[in-house]
Amino acid sequence: MLTTNPFDDDKLREECGIFGVSGMDGAAAAVALGLHALQHRGQEAAGITSFDGHQFHTHRAMGHVAGNFDRDEVIRALHGNVACGHVRYSTTGETALRNVQPLYAELASGGFAIAHNGNISNAMRLRRDLIRRGAIFQSTSDTEVIIHLVATSQFRTLIDRFIDALKQVEGAYSLIVMTPEGMIACRDPLGIRPLVMGKLDDTIVFASETVALDVVGADYVRDVEPGELVIVKGGEISSHKPFAPVGPRPCIFEYVYFSRPDSISNDRSVYSVRKAIGAQLAIEMPVEADLVVPVPDSGVPAAIGYAQQSGIPFELGIIRSHYVGRTFIQPGDKVRHLGVKLKHNANRELIKGKRVVLIDDSIVRGTTSLKIVQMMREAGAAEVHMRIASPPTRHSCFYGVDTPERAKLLAAKLDVGGMTDFIHADSLAFISIDGLYKALGEAHRADIHPKYCDACFTGEYPTTLTDQDENGPPDDQFALLHERVG
Repeated sequence: MLTTNPFDDDKLREECGIFGVSGMDGAAAAVALGLHALQHRGQEAAGITSFDGHQFHTHRAMGHVAGNFDRDEVIRALHGNVACGHVRYSTTGETALRNVQPLYAELASGGFAIAHNGNISNAMRLRRDLIRRGAIFQSTSDTEVIIHLVATSQFRTLIDRFIDALKQVEGAYSLIVMTPEGMIACRDPLGIRPLVMGKLDDTIVFASETVALDVVGADYVRDVEPGELVIVKGGEISSHKPFAPVGPRPCIFEYVYFSRPDSISNDRSVYSVRKAIGAQLAIEMPVEADLVVPVPDSGVPAAIGYAQQSGIPFELGIIRSHYVGRTFIQPGDKVRHLGVKLKHNANRELIKGKRVVLIDDSIVRGTTSLKIVQMMREAGAAEVHMRIASPPTRHSCFYGVDTPERAKLLAAKLDVGGMTDFIHADSLAFISIDGLYKALGEAHRADIHPKYCDACFTGEYPTTLTDQDENGPPDDQFALLHERVG
């Protein structure tokens, strides 16, 4: 089985989305709706766990939310007025139901369910230590490390044991945890991965993005702050900040690609930021052309901004079909190549004889860009220029993003000239890192204290990377049966 969506396959993938509801009859149904809105953050598997005041109920399945959670009998079996859910991608390694979240365990304090977006960058070391002490792991997920740390903590109360566990992990995490005592939502001290809080009447809702709040009719209240634990017990909400304050470093790629454009991230409209990125790109990297054409769908807002700033007409020169399934049997190279056009096709009469500037959000391996440029040339374009709404992606992410190992990143191997030749474009240019910050309302990227995690562009990781330092590149880590799934 091979994908018919080669454009989306050559993207960095946010690995997970999480959603939680506390204080609503039939909470699992609302969680299912929220996960639908977060499906773009993970399309491999989904799970929901609910709590009815006495017992936890879980349903986890491979595949999309639709088809697994749109059946009445599934939702009816998830009793309770508290529930949380998770959609996931995995990285290289095992794809198995045992890794699908929320993960659940029976602790001395009772049931404990956890949904995680992020990556624990010292999970391998912690896992080895826990196994030496007698822990028995049921998954290859870094998330399970947190469960074992909570279970083995010597602190008395559950919240203190949970805080003790979090103080031992490094990396990025946004978590929703369900216990008999209530729901906990938290972010790592740098706030690398997103998490927001909303309210619907007396119901509290947590989600990876505000768009999921919109879908269930909840009002956005605020972001869960970096390093904050929000605890919901019945109708009571409390906030705990057990970590020393540090400068937040939210993931800058949420604005470039990960988040849906109709979401609000850190009080900024993702759509408006992407348009501003496109406008800044036009200022920095102008080109004489007849048409501005977005690579659908993620390139559309930046292309609108580029067109408005440059005065070059915006046109849909590539048409995307939204009615093709994600997988398709492709028996042979020839049919596989033809399968590309099932998902995207050139608007031939529009393109023919025109100088085209293509706008995309990023270049990862470069295979997508090569196919798009070839598609434009086959449609008769006189010139094909490419403009990218992010700086060159030269470094892997270790914070919950499915990134190819660095050797497969085109920008890590070639300079811009070499990349231009590789994709067979007439020209190729990227927005600068300062330009990206400017589009976000910052004067420039401060060399000492940048306000975002931009390690995929700069290589400046905001945390220690214990597993990476001790065990080598990601491929070697996966050989040791560790899988980043969160």
